[in-house]
Amino acid sequence: MLFKTPIELMQDIAQRTRTRRLSLNLSQFGLAAQSGVSLGSLKRFENTGQIALKSLLKMALVLDCLSEFENLIQPLPNPTTIKDLLTQTKHRKKGTRHAI
Repeated sequence: MLFKTPIELMQDIAQRTRTRRLSLNLSQFGLAAQSGVSLGSLKRFENTGQIALKSLLKMALVLDCLSEFENLIQPLPNPTTIKDLLTQTKHRKKGTRHAI
């Protein structure tokens, strides 16, 4: 699996969003109007990848891909064995707490 930097991932998501917008025959103005996201924010997003999460989710709703965010970050499963518990403890960083 290839890993991307946060900047690369932001730009990739912006490009895929632009491609999806165009495939739906939506102009930037049309997507901005339908989603309630300012045209300036949408243009900045498509150029840089920077956008507020709330705005991204509003656009995803209009682009019919909001459900893709449902499983974005999942909680760690509760440990069921001592081995699971030790593995979670091993991967936990100092100063952080996990409900066990």
